[in-house]
Amino acid sequence: MTQTDYRLTDAEMAKFLVGGYHIAKLDLPKGLNETIATKLEALDHNPGDAITDAVPELWQVLDHPQVTNIMTCLAGIGYEVLGHRHWHCKQAGTEYMHWHQDGTNNRDSHMNRFLGLYYPTDVSADMGPTVIVPGTHFRNAPTDRMASYYNIRGQIPVAVEAGTIAFTHYDIWHGTAANRSNRKRHMIKFLFARTQPNTGPTWNHDPANLDQSLDWNVRGQREDVNNILTFGRSLEVGQTDRYKEGRIRRETWSYLMGKPAVEED
Repeated sequence: MTQTDYRLTDAEMAKFLVGGYHIAKLDLPKGLNETIATKLEALDHNPGDAITDAVPELWQVLDHPQVTNIMTCLAGIGYEVLGHRHWHCKQAGTEYMHWHQDGTNNRDSHMNRFLGLYYPTDVSADMGPTVIVPGTHFRNAPTDRMASYYNIRGQIPVAVEAGTIAFTHYDIWHGTAANRSNRKRHMIKFLFARTQPNTGPTWNHDPANLDQSLDWNVRGQREDVNNILTFGRSLEVGQTDRYKEGRIRRETWSYLMGKPAVEED
C-alpha cells in the first residue's frame, strides 16, 4: 500500500466533525502488538510521559503511515506529537471512571488538538473499555456536573481488536466502563496538535463532493459533505443546539478548507 491509500475521504472528515472520532484498525507489522503488550505487562510502575522510553516500539505505531496520514488529514501538515502521553492500565475488578474532558477545554472551530487512543490487545465489553460520547466535542460542561451523569444515550464503548487506535477530538466526553473481567485492559493515550492553519484540504478531497444539494427526504443517509454536516446526528438534542452545532461544523469545515473561520458570538 502507498501512504495515500490511508488518507480520509471527504465523507470521513465530515463525519469526524459530526461525531468527533474516527476508529482505525492499523496494518501493523506482525507481532508488534504482542511485543508492546508483553513489555507493558512487565512494567512494575507507570512511567507516565516516559512510556515511549520504556516501550520504544510504540514509536512504530506513531510513525506508521496509517497514523501519520490520518493525523495529517485531521491536524494538517507538520502536526506535532506532544510530549504528554500516558499508559492507562485498567486492572481487573476496577470500577468505572466518570465522564470528563481532558485539560482546559476550548470551544472553537479550529480543531487544533486530538487524542490517539491505542489498544495493543483485544478489548472486550467486560474489560472496562474506553467509552466516548459522540458529538460532545463542541459541548462544555463543568467536571462536577459531568460526574453526576451515568449512561448517556448514544455512548460508544471502544471494544476493539488489538492494533486499533481511536482518533478523537481533544474535547470529546469520555470515561471508562468497569472492568468486570479477570484481565488487564491496556491503552496508550497520545496527544497531537496542529502547528499551522490549513491552506487547503489535507485529506483525499474531491471538489465534486461539495456540490450536492440537501436531501430533506432521507436526512443523514447521504454520503456527501453537505448532507452529513447538515443532517448528521450523534446525540438527540433540541433544535437550538442543532442550529449551534450546525454552525460550528460549517465554520470548522471552512477552516479546514483553508478559508477564514468566523467565530461564534
